[in-house]
Amino acid sequence: VQLQASGGGLVQAGGSLRLSCAASERTFSRYVMGWFRQAPGTEREFVAAISKSGGSTSYADNAKGRFAISRDNAKNTVYLQMNSLKPEDTAVYYCAADSRSYISRYKYDYDFWGQGTLVTVSS
Repeated sequence: VQLQASGGGLVQAGGSLRLSCAASERTFSRYVMGWFRQAPGTEREFVAAISKSGGSTSYADNAKGRFAISRDNAKNTVYLQMNSLKPEDTAVYYCAADSRSYISRYKYDYDFWGQGTLVTVSS
């Protein structure tokens, strides 16, 4: 499956952004979807994931209470609403698809990756 992430940009600290990730296939609902991010010089890290139906979610500790992942299976799209952004949220954000039946925080479990969208939070 091909994934296309969008919605990144420059925002001031305290602001909000909504990232979108559109999938190329109608089998989108067969995949757990995740968001990861990677800042320069760091490892790619887990941000959030959502189950195939959208009924279950998981968040990294630094995303809880600020970020919200959701999906629209009719539109083959997953979203990441990011509020109260901090400079340390600056990174390239990637969406990913996992064909397993459970939510994983482990990047190597994900089968397909989008190209990434840059989020820059200024102080």
